[in-house]
Amino acid sequence: MAKNLLEQLREFTVIVADTGDIQAIETVKPQDATTNPSLITAAAQMPQYQGIVDDTLTGARATLGADATSAQVVSLAFDRLAVSFGLKILEIIPGRVSTEVDARLSFDTDATIAKGRELIAQYEAAGIARERILIKIASTWEGIQAAAVLEKEGIHCNLTLLFGLHQAVACAENGITLISPFVGRILDWYKKDTGRDSYPAAEDPGVLSVTEIYNYYKKFGYKTEVMGASFRNIGEITELAGSDLLTIAPSLLAELQATEGELPRKLDPAHAATLSIEKINVTKELFDTMHAANRMATDKLAEGINGFTVALEALEKLLAERLATLEEVAA
Repeated sequence: MAKNLLEQLREFTVIVADTGDIQAIETVKPQDATTNPSLITAAAQMPQYQGIVDDTLTGARATLGADATSAQVVSLAFDRLAVSFGLKILEIIPGRVSTEVDARLSFDTDATIAKGRELIAQYEAAGIARERILIKIASTWEGIQAAAVLEKEGIHCNLTLLFGLHQAVACAENGITLISPFVGRILDWYKKDTGRDSYPAAEDPGVLSVTEIYNYYKKFGYKTEVMGASFRNIGEITELAGSDLLTIAPSLLAELQATEGELPRKLDPAHAATLSIEKINVTKELFDTMHAANRMATDKLAEGINGFTVALEALEKLLAERLATLEEVAA
């Protein structure tokens, strides 16, 4: 019987579920899972996860006591909710879950370090070893420096909102565990900028960006793992077959599973070793220069941080409304 594309992809790439939907994770059975503020906010509004939200709110109230203001309770519950979802996900998957630092801290190195330590402390208090957690941080210069400090403490990081080689090299040089270059968002930008409706998968700008990063890492022996993310279609995924990891939405995982055909490996360390690639040393000055020269990376990093900020604000509002309802019922 012929293997489907997902079965073949698993042979040389670790599959990660890109969702906060626990039922979807149970269905696709990935090795790892990633979440982000938008996914957590969406999951928190699903009726089947109301219990997680309610338990997090009541737990926060119990911790702070009856004298605490609603705002204080919501703030603590907000900090705990992503971990609450992460703990549920870890009951299903054998590997790691990524939990994101508040995007509003993306340009504050010290605050990002503090938040990363807080998240790990919550997981460890629940009996989860830090080896099963990736702290997700935006790939600003400040975020990368924060991740470098956390990595030295044995707190592994996933650098997200990554759109350019300068970000990727800075992560590798700072010993970051894993990066998540955003394939689909790069494609979105180029389609809008050029007015084109589509690109062949092999010419997809997001695919080309991740391929460049992968080859650079393998050429120079960096240990940082490459996890392609943010896919728009299965063509982008199959063109990156062989990437260390790929984090894929449940709908695209289902499409891969339903599709038969040969899936050749496209990314290979042996091939990367044969390439002629110039090595660069990314200082802050070079990082800033390369970032400013890359309109796409500049636009998409700012847009991504803003988008996650909007999702976080929506989540805070949702928690405040739900706390009011719970306390009204209790009264």
